Amino acid sequence: MTTSVRGREPVRLAGVGRRYGPRGPWVLRDVDLELPAGRLVRATGPNGTGKSTLLRLVAGVDAPAEGRITGRPARTAYVPERFPPALPFTALAYLVHLGRLQGLGTGEARARAGEWLERFGAGAYAGTALAGLSKGSAQKVAVAQALLAAPDLLVLDEAWTGLDAEARAELDRAVRERLAAGATVLFVDHDPHRLADEPATVLHVEAGRISTEPYGPSAVPGPASVRIVASGSGPLPAGLPGGAAGVPLAAGEGVLFRVGAAHSDDLLRALLGAAWHVHRVEAGTVDAARRAGTEGERA
Repeated sequence: MTTSVRGREPVRLAGVGRRYGPRGPWVLRDVDLELPAGRLVRATGPNGTGKSTLLRLVAGVDAPAEGRITGRPARTAYVPERFPPALPFTALAYLVHLGRLQGLGTGEARARAGEWLERFGAGAYAGTALAGLSKGSAQKVAVAQALLAAPDLLVLDEAWTGLDAEARAELDRAVRERLAAGATVLFVDHDPHRLADEPATVLHVEAGRISTEPYGPSAVPGPASVRIVASGSGPLPAGLPGGAAGVPLAAGEGVLFRVGAAHSDDLLRALLGAAWHVHRVEAGTVDAARRAGTEGERA
């Protein structure tokens, strides 16, 4: 069993699945993950494929329909994709209230609330009712509530959306502070370069399945990666180029492989050499990879 930094066990998902209703389609299925302490984890994938569901499950806001989640620390904080502003509090009173729920004394909660409002440039709105805040200011409050009690697990669902440039940079700093303190940070964000200078793991969510890949200065998702959809019945060679792993799509749609652009040509050759059919290649700029696949299919 792996032990994370500071002796804290990783958050583990074992055979986790989620669907809504006993006969509803599976949003996620057979998810096995380990999220170590001190690790930055990014969830990527097309819209509507289960990224937010994964984040809610990890944060404990939602419960799995099957499988188990263990190791979630007591100090877990979550910023939802949509913040409910219509609550009967001022910004400061709301933060103090949540701080007390997270185990802080009233005085400490008030001090930390004021500090985080100032850090995000919202100190002037401490006495403003939540319903009277702009979308951007409400988002600053939503982010501040997650940071009040120095969480050991921080889950951010597009938390940078709606923030101004200064607040986005401040949230970047806050994430790095939590990582340095040994926290796990799981996030989704539209900007493919968000925190790209930090060593991290990517969880790519698609068709209810999750694949894992490295992320960082040399592995930023987007134009630097290539998605290949292929199908075949023959065995594939062990150790595919770039550490690619196939994720089965819906019946009849093939298998999705996601790999860094530097390895895409080699992966295409490996697939074609195993007599697999390449259906499509998708990326920001993949002309060389697309040519390699087309030439291989003609050969």
